[in-house]
Amino acid sequence: MTKRKGGEVIVDYLIKQKVPYVFGICGHGNVGILDALHARKDEIKLVAPRHEQCAGHMADGYFRVKHAPAATLTSTGPGSANLVMSLVTALSDSSAFLAITANVPTSQANRAPFQELYSHNQADFAQVLRPVVKRSFQPSRVDMLPLALRQSFNTMLTGRPGPVNLDIPYNVFQEEDEVETPADAHTFGSHRPAASESDLAQAVALLAASRRPAFFIGQGTTLSGAGTVLSELQAKLGIPVITSPNGMGCVPADDPLTLGFIGRNGAYPANQAGRHADLVICVGTRFDDRSSSTWKPGYSWNFPSTKLIQVDLDPAEIGRNYPPTLGLVADARTFCEQLQGAIEGHGSIHREQFSAWRDQIAEWQKEWNQFVAPNFSAITTPIRPEYIVGTLQKVLPDDVILTLDSGVHHNWFMQFWHPRRPASMLNSWGYSSMGFGVCSVLGAQLAAPDRTCVAVVGDGGFMMAPYVVATAVEYQLPCIWIVWNNFAWGAIRDLQYGLFDGRELGTAFYKGTQGPGGQRYNPDFAAWAHACGADGVTITRSEDLAPAVEQAVRNRRPCVIDVHVDGEVRPPSTGTWQLPPIPYPEPLFGKPWVA
Repeated sequence: MTKRKGGEVIVDYLIKQKVPYVFGICGHGNVGILDALHARKDEIKLVAPRHEQCAGHMADGYFRVKHAPAATLTSTGPGSANLVMSLVTALSDSSAFLAITANVPTSQANRAPFQELYSHNQADFAQVLRPVVKRSFQPSRVDMLPLALRQSFNTMLTGRPGPVNLDIPYNVFQEEDEVETPADAHTFGSHRPAASESDLAQAVALLAASRRPAFFIGQGTTLSGAGTVLSELQAKLGIPVITSPNGMGCVPADDPLTLGFIGRNGAYPANQAGRHADLVICVGTRFDDRSSSTWKPGYSWNFPSTKLIQVDLDPAEIGRNYPPTLGLVADARTFCEQLQGAIEGHGSIHREQFSAWRDQIAEWQKEWNQFVAPNFSAITTPIRPEYIVGTLQKVLPDDVILTLDSGVHHNWFMQFWHPRRPASMLNSWGYSSMGFGVCSVLGAQLAAPDRTCVAVVGDGGFMMAPYVVATAVEYQLPCIWIVWNNFAWGAIRDLQYGLFDGRELGTAFYKGTQGPGGQRYNPDFAAWAHACGADGVTITRSEDLAPAVEQAVRNRRPCVIDVHVDGEVRPPSTGTWQLPPIPYPEPLFGKPWVA
């Protein structure tokens, strides 16, 4: 074997694993691997955004669209510390990327060199990342790299996917040894555990005995590619499907039995179905506080009166918040295929037994549509939120990929957006990170270069990472940012209004005089886009929105559309959400119902 540098071993392995991109920022700690990347630049591309957090969100967005990993590269100390937010975002939403961080040279470990963490252990940065990755590997010699690389990929992509850290002392990038690159090519989804025959029989028996069943699906369903078989089950049996935000798009959005999101800002029919169901088949999602109305009985769910089949690839999630009638550790698609086959051989399950349930759901859909429909066509200045969602639904192409930040705009899209493809609505759901939607659209565009990629983000979130526009121009990525400009941290201001009698502090943007009566302030986001070399337009009238978005899609250039939104219009709550010990608010539309 020929001696090779550690950096060359890492780059060779990434190429063999078909990793097309390394998203990273240079630094003294990782300069030793940049030469190895330069030598193979025709096989793997370094994309350098202007901030490490953005690099991580790009890798996260890439995986969510492509279901294959990219890598990040950050330098010792602050550069890698900037990656924490994007790592925890990916971990919370079962998204995967390989985070290669640099550390101090082994010869200087525990001597407090530049940017070493050494209070508890030498070169201790891996402990910083311990809560936000599936595993951290720290090979300290070149001959340790092959095993660490193979284990990193296996850990990252086996079971519930998640980010993995490979922490490299920077001498290892340049030191040499005779090592072979591992030849295995581990791919996501190659391990698909199934339910046992006895558990499957019990699941079928529970379904046969039910009259008001509902599916509840999420990210696990999306990642496993279960949408096709689940859609077939929905159509064949006539069973409603409730989704978490990351499960949206798996089943046809225009099917009247696709009920959307559940919880405080969920759709009314989804909450009603959750409240009144006698069986919930939960596949690949969690009962977190926002999708369960903070676990208040009768507001979204009624466990244990309602029977629960919970299917998840991660055994730690089964029974975390509700004890299941039947808990199954299985891949979402594999289970749905098993269920489909078992139902076909089971004579007592038929579409007709759920007909009264469908009639009831149709009534709830009618009530909800009558309540919300008028505002989707309202022409106002500033623009109503419903008008924005409805207009984008009409003018954006069917295969659009939408990335969303945390904020009040996200509540509106959870409630009313109808994605037409799986993995086409990317959310920071579990950790609700601001900046995710702003940055991940770049990774989504690289994963799907021929599709329209649009980030809908709040004015607050956009200001956390406005440098993304420069990156899009630099790498010629035709991303569109629609800035939901309500001149406030709108979601938190609404909490102040609702829970603290309208006492507002620190949540609205004013110039000079603070508070009501002051002049609202935000930068000129369109001018910022122009300064970066991108297109930019400001929209203050409803009738100007559709032409501006259509033009941006046609231009295939980076573009920022600054949309002035009526921040006094709030999403209608159909469930609840509690911040203990503050009393929880009652739904604006619909009433809780306890079995």
